[in-house]
Amino acid sequence: LSSDPRGIMLRKAILPTISRAGASLARSSVSGARAKSSFTLPSLPYDAGALEPVVMSEIMTIHHTKHHNAYVTNLNVALDKYADAEAKGDVATMIALQSAIKFNGGGHVNHSIFWTNLCAPKDSGSVSGELAQKIEAKWGSVEDFKTAFNGTAAAIQGSGWAWLAVNTKDKSLSIQTRPNQDPLSFGGDGLVPLLGIDVWEHAYYLQYKNARPEYLKEIWKVVNWKNVTERYNEAK
Repeated sequence: LSSDPRGIMLRKAILPTISRAGASLARSSVSGARAKSSFTLPSLPYDAGALEPVVMSEIMTIHHTKHHNAYVTNLNVALDKYADAEAKGDVATMIALQSAIKFNGGGHVNHSIFWTNLCAPKDSGSVSGELAQKIEAKWGSVEDFKTAFNGTAAAIQGSGWAWLAVNTKDKSLSIQTRPNQDPLSFGGDGLVPLLGIDVWEHAYYLQYKNARPEYLKEIWKVVNWKNVTERYNEAK
């Protein structure tokens, strides 16, 4: 990895943003980098219509095959351009490409977590065990947590993400927001993403129009608490 400029760049620009909960995604992708950058679009872990009626099949298909796929494609293009610029010693171009790598790399990482955070309504279940206890200790109840989360997510200006995160330094939970496609952890702050909700309009507008709060109220019906709990247990 250290001899491949694409691998070096990915480690510096993307891997620190994922933390342990999402690191397996990046490790598998980086290890596949050869002559050309080889990030690929992951398959949905369910049928595109599995989240109905909460999220319609058309939204999931467009979101996954168009939006997420564009992040993957553009990430590979940016990384290949970076490698070419690095080989030529073109520092100005290397610097100029940083924003594209962060945006598209973040979009790929965020969505790859998001798909696994969701499931069919019948499989959603409820949070339990230690994670439930931590949520109740922090917010009073799971329902109070959802209310706080939704209020924070609804208030995001423009596009972005809301996250339930655990801090690996003190094991505390928090609700975090990030604009655009900025990944959750950027700068060694110890935050690990457990649950992310996409509040870009492409995630809900075809169905909920401009009613973001309604989308946020309904999305809990398809939250995959088993996946969220697994992420929490892995991050501890």
